[in-house]
Amino acid sequence: MSALVLGLPSKGRLQADTIAWFAARGIEIAPSARSREYRAEARGAEGLAVVMLSAGEIPGELAAGRIHLGVTGEDLIRERVAFRGRDVRLAAPMGFGHADLVVAVPDFWVDVETMADLDEVCAAFRARHGRSLRIATKYHNLTRSFFRARGVADYRIVDSQGATEAAPKNRMAEAIVDITSSGATLRANHLRVLEDGLILRSEATLCVSGEAVWTDALRRSYAALAAQLGLDADPPEEPGIRPPRAPATPPALPAEGPQA
Repeated sequence: MSALVLGLPSKGRLQADTIAWFAARGIEIAPSARSREYRAEARGAEGLAVVMLSAGEIPGELAAGRIHLGVTGEDLIRERVAFRGRDVRLAAPMGFGHADLVVAVPDFWVDVETMADLDEVCAAFRARHGRSLRIATKYHNLTRSFFRARGVADYRIVDSQGATEAAPKNRMAEAIVDITSSGATLRANHLRVLEDGLILRSEATLCVSGEAVWTDALRRSYAALAAQLGLDADPPEEPGIRPPRAPATPPALPAEGPQA
């Protein structure tokens, strides 16, 4: 590669906020007038090529080393990359796209307020129904890690790639793990977050791939870009090397509960 390849969200509010973030730092991103080209021009930064991808595709492209930098949600990086041992580094939180990944249960579970209570419900559910309580989510890895850390073991994940909050109402699951910004959708579906059910506070994040090939020229380009963007982050240490290191921020999960 002769240029740094930056993957940006291809549509929606996330794209608009990302373009504004770069513009505030002197880099103008101009998407192609041909919507099917999925490319953009970067003005104000030398040697930067921009490709437009869905936010869900960007973690995989970073992990595969096909792009050097990318903007996506921290939740997607932690779910799809961190648990695979790939070197993708969280270079800069961007201050938008905020959302919490939470454990939510039906409102009528009046005695279930904490993860410890949920563990007791799982045991009672097994005794009564002869099977594991179901948790609907698309965040399989983060859910397993969080539940394991809190001693909850007797449950089963049901994959849900959309409308997860409706799973209990539709009898597809008993509880859910999902992303929420305001909590309005959870409340509309008569769900509430457990007191200690916050898994991750996520936001849009600029990430750097250590899996990509980094020549000396690309490392110099990245150093100049990092200085322009005000990043406190170094490029990979050796050209063309894919170092077997963990992401810059390990997948340790916060202990505090969600704010009201």
